[in-house]
Amino acid sequence: MKLYDLLMIGQSKHWAHWLWRIPLLLLLALCVWLLIFRWVPVPTSAFMLRQDVVAVFSAETPFVRHDWVSLDQIPRHMQIAVIASEDQRFAEHWGIDMVATQAAIQAEMRGRGKGGGSTITQQLAKNLFLWEGRSYVRKGLEWGIASLMEVFWSKERILEVYLNTAQFSKADYGVGAASQNLLRKPVGKLGAADAALLAAVLPAPSKYSVVKPSGYVRARQSRIMRQMRSIGGAAYLQRLD
Repeated sequence: MKLYDLLMIGQSKHWAHWLWRIPLLLLLALCVWLLIFRWVPVPTSAFMLRQDVVAVFSAETPFVRHDWVSLDQIPRHMQIAVIASEDQRFAEHWGIDMVATQAAIQAEMRGRGKGGGSTITQQLAKNLFLWEGRSYVRKGLEWGIASLMEVFWSKERILEVYLNTAQFSKADYGVGAASQNLLRKPVGKLGAADAALLAAVLPAPSKYSVVKPSGYVRARQSRIMRQMRSIGGAAYLQRLD
């Protein structure tokens, strides 16, 4: 065997020796990140970073507006509104709602799939680390990250970070920026109807408007307000302890 062939074999073994370590290192980095931001305010997310980069080169894309607000400053009805709208089993599951997931899979198999089944934890995992779109790879990563979040963070912390990173308009991320820029009031002054209105645009914040809500958004707002009462209102939050 020629010296060149021997060198190539040695080099391939060297790369193989390191390749299996890459996922392990990424997992370790993720665990360290989650441990650090268990207490520290999360400054940005993958979605926000991507939008700011695009905004540099496109005048049609606005720069992100984002203000961190601690959970104790966010009215309870705002917390309940997103739970009622997005994940009513939030207090019960461990990051993945198997009931909703199975229903979404069955709908997909019947050709009626419209997404759905994602918990608040899964949505947060996507917002912080992943990308938009539907694929098995992204969904698998989302499940794994969501499960780790439930290990490292409390339910209250997951809810706090979600409320500070969810997108409410083309530019506004988090209830702090959304309240100030869309409703023209500090987050502490949000009423129950305001909270339900903000939650109503979460499925498609680039399509639905808080400032000029359509009939569909108003209908969702009313439905969310009924759901907020049906899940027990502020008393629901006691189940997160």
